Amino acid sequence: MEMTMRFPLLLLICSLCTAQLQTESDNHIIPLGGETEAVRREPTNTTDQPQGCKQDIHAVLREMSASLAEQRVEMRHLQRENEAQAEKLNKLELQTTELEKQKTELKLQKTEVDKLKQELQAQTAELISIKARTNVTENQVEVLKRDGKVKQVAFSASLLASGSGHIGPFNTQTPLVFRHVVTNIGNAYNPNTGFFIAPVRGAYHFEFHIYGHGHASHGSGALLVKNGENIFIAIEHQPSGTVNPSNGVTLLLEVGDVVFMHQWPNTRITDSQNHHTTFSGHLIFTM
Repeated sequence: MEMTMRFPLLLLICSLCTAQLQTESDNHIIPLGGETEAVRREPTNTTDQPQGCKQDIHAVLREMSASLAEQRVEMRHLQRENEAQAEKLNKLELQTTELEKQKTELKLQKTEVDKLKQELQAQTAELISIKARTNVTENQVEVLKRDGKVKQVAFSASLLASGSGHIGPFNTQTPLVFRHVVTNIGNAYNPNTGFFIAPVRGAYHFEFHIYGHGHASHGSGALLVKNGENIFIAIEHQPSGTVNPSNGVTLLLEVGDVVFMHQWPNTRITDSQNHHTTFSGHLIFTM
């Protein structure tokens, strides 16, 4: 680059010096008619002109050298600035990548926290159910055992005590308590716990009807449980409209056996003042 800049400048300097010499030579031309003898005999000093041109060339070269040195310094300065800017840009990109990674991890943690909350709610409901069973069932069983003459048992109840609403979805099986009692002959069903406790040994028939609205991500369903053992399930899933799965079973129960309902995981159950979701049972005969 430096050589490329020098050659045109040298050519320019030489051209200027040549033009200067030509001009000075033209200025010294004297007409032959008016020329005096003294002038004709006076020798021309030609050594001064090249000397002056040479000094001009050296001066220009010095200026060029100084200018090139300044340009080198400036180029190095700009290069250092570019390197610093590139390093800053790299650091910023790394920070941006790390921030996106942290955002993704935060979303995953939030999802996990929400999942744990749902599991905790289900476990809390189960714990309440167990406590209620511990506190109420023993006394109720003792009462029913003493009343061995009980021969007539029947009950029917709907899910919500009043109004309308949805229950669920939950991540795990969750106890259902049917609170609106229509019939409870023999008082074997407890609307506070959702438990039916057999007062006598015999054959019992149970039916349950579940109502829900169609949804893309979850259905509606529940299952009947006997002493902690899953017996029959009713579940239905469709993306729109309404669903109304149902089921029924006849069981041989001993005195004190407990029958209740669980909501199936990832389902939503609906009830209203029209009592769509129900649970019923009755004694067929004793044994």
